[in-house]
Amino acid sequence: MRKIKNPYVTVDGYNCFACSPKNEQGLHMEFIEEGEDVICHWEPKGFLQSYEGILHGGIQATLMDEIGSWLVQAKLGTAGLTSNMNTRFRKSVPIDQGAIDLHATLIKQRRNLVDVAVTLKAADGSLCAESKITYFTYPLEVAREKLHYPDPKDFFD
Repeated sequence: MRKIKNPYVTVDGYNCFACSPKNEQGLHMEFIEEGEDVICHWEPKGFLQSYEGILHGGIQATLMDEIGSWLVQAKLGTAGLTSNMNTRFRKSVPIDQGAIDLHATLIKQRRNLVDVAVTLKAADGSLCAESKITYFTYPLEVAREKLHYPDPKDFFD
């Protein structure tokens, strides 16, 4: 296991809601490489609830989309955009019982499309949501030009 560095912190205008450490209202997600997968331990915050004590489903979807995107960036050496996201919400996520765990795994890569499976588990380890997400990826030169994608080695020490 090793921490994935956020190479975007030096990019002017970088203020991603999900992963920028500088976005005051953001989620401040951080990621870890675990073999071929990417994981994230994230602590829910009360202001992100829907019903009392329950994490909003839109925030859950954002968390899953973001970790999938980081798998593409850190493990596949390019960047892209979400093309399709099929999410199944299985159980509500409590916001006051500790950190949740997200896990992203590559399913398939074909030409410029990448399929990623993501699970979201509550602090007690129960499966709360899962997604299959397809990303439209760019060739490296285009990802650098359009999305400020850094050198792939900048994600790790």
